[in-house]
Amino acid sequence: MLPLITVLGCFFLYFLGYRYYSGYLSRSIFQLKDTRGDTPAHKFNDGLDYLPTKPAILFGHHYASIAGLAPILGPAVAVIWGWLPAMAWVVLGAIFIGCVHDFGALVVSVRNQGKSIGQVAQDLLGSRARSLFHVIIFFLVSLAMGVFVIVLAEMFSADPKLKPIPQIQTQHSEQTQTKPSIKDDTHPSEIRIETQESPIKLRSHFPEAVLPTVAIMFFAIAVGYLHYKKDINLTPLTVVSVTLTLAVMVLGMREDFLTWTGLNDSSRSPGVVSWKYFLLAYSFLASVTPIWLLLQSRDYINSFLLYLGIIAIYVGFFLGSVTNQFPSFNAEPIRAESIGLDLVPFVFITIACGAVSGFHALVSSGTTAKQLDREVDSRPIGYGGMMGESLLGLTSVVACTIGFASADEWSSFYKSWSGIQGLAPQVGAYIYGTGRFISQLGFSEQFAQGFIALIVVSFALTSLDSATRLLRYNIDEIAESTGVPWIIKIFANRYISSMIACAAIGFFAFLEIEQDGKKKAAGLALWKLFGTTNQLLAGLALIVVTIYLLYSKRKTIYTFIPMVFVLGATLWAMVANFIDFLYGKSPNYLLASVGGILILLTLWLLVEALLAWRRFRSL
Repeated sequence: MLPLITVLGCFFLYFLGYRYYSGYLSRSIFQLKDTRGDTPAHKFNDGLDYLPTKPAILFGHHYASIAGLAPILGPAVAVIWGWLPAMAWVVLGAIFIGCVHDFGALVVSVRNQGKSIGQVAQDLLGSRARSLFHVIIFFLVSLAMGVFVIVLAEMFSADPKLKPIPQIQTQHSEQTQTKPSIKDDTHPSEIRIETQESPIKLRSHFPEAVLPTVAIMFFAIAVGYLHYKKDINLTPLTVVSVTLTLAVMVLGMREDFLTWTGLNDSSRSPGVVSWKYFLLAYSFLASVTPIWLLLQSRDYINSFLLYLGIIAIYVGFFLGSVTNQFPSFNAEPIRAESIGLDLVPFVFITIACGAVSGFHALVSSGTTAKQLDREVDSRPIGYGGMMGESLLGLTSVVACTIGFASADEWSSFYKSWSGIQGLAPQVGAYIYGTGRFISQLGFSEQFAQGFIALIVVSFALTSLDSATRLLRYNIDEIAESTGVPWIIKIFANRYISSMIACAAIGFFAFLEIEQDGKKKAAGLALWKLFGTTNQLLAGLALIVVTIYLLYSKRKTIYTFIPMVFVLGATLWAMVANFIDFLYGKSPNYLLASVGGILILLTLWLLVEALLAWRRFRSL
């Protein structure tokens, strides 16, 4: 009963945060205007990147873009410290830090001609700060999206080891311990969970997500064209496109369809490498086409899948039998190699997206600010969008604890830190737990897991297409910062800058390096730096918002305290990781070098911020 009450309490906190805290920030701190025509979307409307957009459509684009894999992956790891710290950081961190961060970045960008957070940093902190932002943004986006390409290519491909696997059903008894029982009439794509004495093995291949994923791209082009060029009402287009998407999803799950297409046969289906090229090609197209034709409308359609999925997960959670046997708090450090991964500060780094994420500042100031119709829309889109991602992060907390059939089953999976490392186990744990929730609504677990797999793919793809465009913007800005006319002219060509963006993403997706005597993708090897880099960017974005408020002679405490907290926790974790990369049982000089450079860049930016603070305080 305690988990149900706790989750209801989280919903109440979300209500209070949006109703009162965001309302106060809107009225008294940012002082939003309710006028049309004075936003960058109207002033610079070019039909390509700048476009006044209805709030419902823009919210769908913004929410789908920020709700990537990270809010699922972080909590799926952090629950090893217990569900209570993870839940507290996801909810309270979002209300007082993450939502304020996204909201502030959006408002500051809109009031600076739709400039990115890096360009705004130049205006407030100086040209050196802008260059430092550009370096960090380029590394973060290229790394994260390269890893997303790896994960998606793995999910789309057929499992080379796929064999009929016995289904496990859980028999519940008030008197006896939960134990698995075997049935032999299972579908070959079922998740496999071994007995309590063995580690849990979860799926990482979901070829049934291929057909609906590709179909959504074509539906999106049709919706964008018919709405913007033929002026057809959005409501019927939405109903038809979402209904067709669900119908195609059901078709894509059919075993006879998968067999006919060969998607579930590793000898006939495209391999991981082929899917990587497909994803990079799609990213290029999404970056160069007008924003209304593919990216915006695809994210809009996807957002309804996200809404439906989150609603189904929570309804199934409340309807299902909930146990309170899972540890709520584990203060003991998790030993990994030679250091102790203490709850503080590492829970604040492990859970980045879902509580606060620097990537969101790029979306807010990159694509969303260029489409905002009125300033007042930034409250539901900026603050409300991040609250929606926190709801997603909360589903990961409950799915990766209560979603397991028993405490013993959970313990067999979370018995060691090393056992939960790697993206496949984390995605698998989330799909397994949420699939069990949705099955409480009367659907088969096979259908529920396939539906969640499609949503997970949608999370990653919407981040991938938006991030490629953001990286294109970043490359344009880097070219402009050189001041050399011919360089600016070359990179102003969106085809060239998009090709470079895709090449940077492909670098982390394809390049393999030697690590511990094995070949490993460079992106996966460097993924350990994602959390700290992401939180670092969030802290730096909060610096920019705080300096803006100081310049505007408004209260800074509501962004200053979150900034200090995020930067303090991030630097603490960065230094601890740096020491371990150098002196741990398995030294990694690549991670140590990149981590050391990021620490130096952070300290440099802090100096620039202090100089700007002194300058504006003296005005």
